[in-house]
Amino acid sequence: MSTVYIARVKEVAARSIGGEMMIMSARDSTLFSLNETATAIWQAADGVTPLAEIVQHGVCAQFDVDPATALRDAEELVERLAQHGILKLSDHPIVEAK
Repeated sequence: MSTVYIARVKEVAARSIGGEMMIMSARDSTLFSLNETATAIWQAADGVTPLAEIVQHGVCAQFDVDPATALRDAEELVERLAQHGILKLSDHPIVEAK
């Protein structure tokens, strides 16, 4: 996968409970429970930081995981969340007009 940028979609309901995120998609009412690793990715999804950097600094720095495995798993996670309208994915930074 090439450089990927991720941004949280505003049309979701999200709440942190005990270090994990509960997120409901406004698109299809799917409820997601994100573990600590997925929560770290979700919280860092600012639209301007590449996913590989988020994984390196936010996941590998916090959790004992192989960087290649962590990136592959993160790519699968963000693809799945994007399919449900939870995240936006792009090959360039995602900058929203304020």
